[in-house]
Amino acid sequence: MTRLRVAVGVLRHNLGGLGTSVLALPILIAVFLGLLLTPLGRRAVRRVADRERARLTRWGPPVIGPPPLPTGTRDALRDPSVRRELAWLAVHGTIGLLVGLAGLSLPIYAIEYTTFPLWFRALDPSLGGPGFLSGPGDGLTGALEISVLGLVFAAATIGLLPGITRLQAFPGRRQLAPPPGADLSLRVAELTATRAAALDAHATELRRIERSLHDGTQNRLVALNVLIGAARRAQDRNPAAVAELLDRAQDATEQALAELRAVVRGILPPVLDDRGLASALAGLAGASAVPCRLDVQLPGRCAVSVEATVYFVVAEALTNVAKHSGASAAAVTVRRDGERLLLRITDDGHGGAGLDSGGSGLTGIRRRIEAYDGRFTLTSPPGGPTTMDVELPCGS
Repeated sequence: MTRLRVAVGVLRHNLGGLGTSVLALPILIAVFLGLLLTPLGRRAVRRVADRERARLTRWGPPVIGPPPLPTGTRDALRDPSVRRELAWLAVHGTIGLLVGLAGLSLPIYAIEYTTFPLWFRALDPSLGGPGFLSGPGDGLTGALEISVLGLVFAAATIGLLPGITRLQAFPGRRQLAPPPGADLSLRVAELTATRAAALDAHATELRRIERSLHDGTQNRLVALNVLIGAARRAQDRNPAAVAELLDRAQDATEQALAELRAVVRGILPPVLDDRGLASALAGLAGASAVPCRLDVQLPGRCAVSVEATVYFVVAEALTNVAKHSGASAAAVTVRRDGERLLLRITDDGHGGAGLDSGGSGLTGIRRRIEAYDGRFTLTSPPGGPTTMDVELPCGS
C-alpha cells in the first residue's frame, strides 16, 4: 500500500510536469517568432517558469525565484536568469513534453491491458487491439494474456516512473534555480520582504483591534458610566427612574461584554485552542452566508500560529465570497502533506478577483501568508470559478 501511495504521488508529480511542458511548448514557439522582444512575451516566459518553480518546490527542495524582470529588451536578454529560463523552456517544451507523455502512458497502458478481459468482447476485431497491440487475441485466453502484459506495465509504472519524473524535473532544477552564489542573497531579500510583510500584518492587526475597542467597547463603557451617573443623581430627585436607568446600564454592560468577546475571538479564537482547527473551521463554514462544504483531513495539530493563520484566511475568504463573488456555493479543503499544510478555497461565483481588487482583502491575506514563509496562489478568470491555494509550513 505504501508503494502504491508513492506511485500515485509520483504520477501527480509527473502530471504537473506534463502540464508545465504543455504550457512551455506554445510559449517556446512564440519566442522563436520573436515575441520575446515584447514585454508580454517576457512575462509569459517568466510566468510559466514560476509555475514550474512552484511545482518543484512542492515536491522537493525550494527553488528560489529570480529578481524582477528588467524593463528593457536589451537588459532582459543580458539577464542571466532570463537566459536560463529560455534554456529551460527549450528543453522542457520539447524533451520534457515527450518524457511526461512517456511517464503518463505507463499507468494508462497498465489499466487498459489489465482490465482488458472485462471489456474485450466490446472491441471490434477489425479495429485492432488495445493500445499498440495489433489484435484482441484469441477470445478470453488472448485477453488474459494481454492482462498479464498489463501487470508488466503496472510493475514498470512503480519501478520506472520515479526515475522518469526525476528526469523530467532535472532541467528545471538545474536551469530555474539561481546561479551559484546567488541563493543566499536572494534568500536574504526574500526573508527581508516576508519580515516586512509580517510587520505590516502585525501593525494592521493592532489597528483593527484598536478600532474595535475604540469604536465599540469604549463607547459602551462611556454610555455605561453616563447611565450610572444619571442613576446616582436620580436616586434623590426621581427614585422611580433609577430602575429604568439601571436596566439600560445592564444592557450596555452586556453589549460591551459581547463586543469585548468578539475582539478577543478576533485575536485568537478560543475554539482553536479548545477543539482544534477542524472544529474552528466548521464554525466558520456553518456561519457562512454562502453554503460552504468543508473537508479537513489533518492527522495532528500544527503550530498555533499556523492554525490561527489558516482560520483568519478562511474567515476573510468566506467574507469576500459573500460580499463580492455572487457565488451560490463554496468549498474549503485542508490537507497536510508532510511538513506543509495545504488549504484550498473555491467558489462558483463570477470570478475576476485579483490582488488589486478594491476592498477584497486579498492583499492582507497574501501578506499574512507570506509572513509565515507560505505560498499564495489565486486563480479567478472572468466568469469563475475562483480558487485560492495556500501552502504553509506546518511546524509542530
